[in-house]
Amino acid sequence: MINSQAGSTVAWRLNKRVMMVRVFSRIRTAVLVMGCVAGLAGCAGSVAPEVKRLPERVELSGTFYRGKANESGPQVLASLLSQQGVVITPGLLEKPLHLPGAEAQLQQNMQNLAREYGMVVYPVDSNLPALLTQVAAGYPVMVRFTEGSAFWAEPRYAILAGYNRHKQTVLLRSGMNHRLLMSFSSFESSFKDAGGWAVLIQKPNQIPAKVDEQRWLKAASDLGQAGQEQAAARAAKALKAQ
Repeated sequence: MINSQAGSTVAWRLNKRVMMVRVFSRIRTAVLVMGCVAGLAGCAGSVAPEVKRLPERVELSGTFYRGKANESGPQVLASLLSQQGVVITPGLLEKPLHLPGAEAQLQQNMQNLAREYGMVVYPVDSNLPALLTQVAAGYPVMVRFTEGSAFWAEPRYAILAGYNRHKQTVLLRSGMNHRLLMSFSSFESSFKDAGGWAVLIQKPNQIPAKVDEQRWLKAASDLGQAGQEQAAARAAKALKAQ
């Protein structure tokens, strides 16, 4: 009788322990699920409201010259000029850009050269919503970003030619990559690390989306000072006509 009671007590304790393990397991599972859901919600909520109002997915077409990563500046500039109807190749830009030798002045020299071809160089705000707004309007953006690792990294130039709002990725064209995909967060980080520089290479009648009027007029003035007075006048006229 005693043995029977002892056996029952042991069995009851074992059953209780198993039930408690199951309860704690379910609680832990529920907590993990809630954490995952919260994490996903946090990721989805990290997209700026301005980006949420844009089309879900955009990919712009147009000429793109592939080449070595360290020659990305002339490649990108030639690509954007070609998209504007200029007959040009990256090789034809090396001499007027003073390459090799003037890499430190490349950013400014590319802007000066674009103006010599009659283009308005319009600076874009260094934040993701501003960049994607231009892409959604059909305007590719010339950007500089850092490529590499924590041990080695160099600035590169690229065309921001698309994005996927649902997947939270941007589409870059740079070096040998016609479709370089980066997450929003990775791109923002590498973009800021390289100085947050971005411009549009526009014809005088191509007014950017949500244009800053003073910035456009300043860009038109810079175009006039580069010897393109008629193009500068068209740019100012286009702003008034919009």
